[in-house]
Amino acid sequence: MERGLLWLPLLAIFIGLAWQGSQEYQKVEAYRIWAEQFERAKYDIYAVLGQKDSNITWGKPTPKGLIQLETFSLNDVKEISLLVDGKAVDIENVPDKGRAIELEFVFREAATVCVPFTEIPLAAQWGKFLLSRVRS
Repeated sequence: MERGLLWLPLLAIFIGLAWQGSQEYQKVEAYRIWAEQFERAKYDIYAVLGQKDSNITWGKPTPKGLIQLETFSLNDVKEISLLVDGKAVDIENVPDKGRAIELEFVFREAATVCVPFTEIPLAAQWGKFLLSRVRS
């Protein structure tokens, strides 16, 4: 009986991990279906981002689907900055580490949108690509 009680916490941990895995799978599957409509798309735990022509759509992934989707045009963007820990960094010379990574889109009418990323190199690649689209 004591051995059974010792294995019970391990069983609970296994069930919890299986539940978390199914939740993440549902998020990724919802993203996969959503991303088919875009030329370029990215998924991470903080946000999804899709680009088609000059339109950018971004939102948050959940197991029930994507929420808080927003769309804007790159034609309305005045500036794109890479923020690491709240400070703008050179997109060509990015730091190795940082906790809060965002691409900041500054619009002509002074509004801003910040799209979170989990990795600095991925955010830098997106920033370079989108900057080339804004300047063209």
